[in-house]
Amino acid sequence: MNQTPNYPDDEIDLRELFATLWQGKWLILGLTFVFAAAGIAYALYKPNIYQSSVLLAPANDENKLGGISGQLGGLASLAGISLGGGNSNQTVIAKEVLQSRAFLTSFIHRHNLVIPLYAVKGWREETDEWIYDTDVYNPNTGEWLPDRKGKSQEPTNWDLVKAFREDHLSVSEAKDTGMITVSVKHYSPRAAQQWAQWLVHDINEHMRVQDVEEAEASIAYLDAKLKETNIAGMQQVFYQLIENETRTVMLANAQREYVFRTVDPAVVPEEKSEPKRALIVVIATLLGGMLGVFLVFIRAFINNDNRNDHGPRETSQALSANE
Repeated sequence: MNQTPNYPDDEIDLRELFATLWQGKWLILGLTFVFAAAGIAYALYKPNIYQSSVLLAPANDENKLGGISGQLGGLASLAGISLGGGNSNQTVIAKEVLQSRAFLTSFIHRHNLVIPLYAVKGWREETDEWIYDTDVYNPNTGEWLPDRKGKSQEPTNWDLVKAFREDHLSVSEAKDTGMITVSVKHYSPRAAQQWAQWLVHDINEHMRVQDVEEAEASIAYLDAKLKETNIAGMQQVFYQLIENETRTVMLANAQREYVFRTVDPAVVPEEKSEPKRALIVVIATLLGGMLGVFLVFIRAFINNDNRNDHGPRETSQALSANE
């Protein structure tokens, strides 16, 4: 009397499930084959991309100027100048400057990277030559071609920086060691290695020139203040501050690697980093198989609904005929 009711319509029949898949096996196999072939074609079409990385460490030594900065920091503030916030702060600033729009714009134009950055779609390994995108740029005449609307496709500084940031440059920092890795990707392994070297050199030079200019401006300001006062104590303070700024200029001009010291230099990569062709083919094959299974189930569901709709109608017609 207390038996649990049975609802056969709500149960999943594995035998029927496999039968449905077996009936649609050709659709599943066909879609899997088509997607696998498309994945292979896409993987072979994508050009090789190489990545070159350089490992950097903060180059400044806090002991060189830390003592003087601590002793004269308050006096320097009263005089209206700053002795800096240590090499850690300078490293953070240099890292952000490296990725800034102004620095990258200057870097791209300084090294004539507009063409290889925006008008190239590959690299020919046998001859070490660029493969130009002839729909965008004419290498014979050196002209940028118009688009479908007749507008020139010559990139703006905004376009160049966006392409460099998104497709080529990567900057990461190890939180435990403070080491910074600068990576550059490109079709040419030689270009990737050279661009990484240029980035490190240019950011060091940029920060060095900036600090020298600030120090020289502080020296000129302190020298003018020194001439305005007759108090021996204040003159002694100004002399010490001028000496400190002069030492900053001297150390900046003497250091080749001013902010970042190269721990592991960039080399010409011998293996590609992208694309992962095997992974592309596997994912495409799986997508094709999943789509095939999905379509088979959808077709079986539609056929089942049509069968259920026709069943009651045929039954009522048979009863009407008997009457």
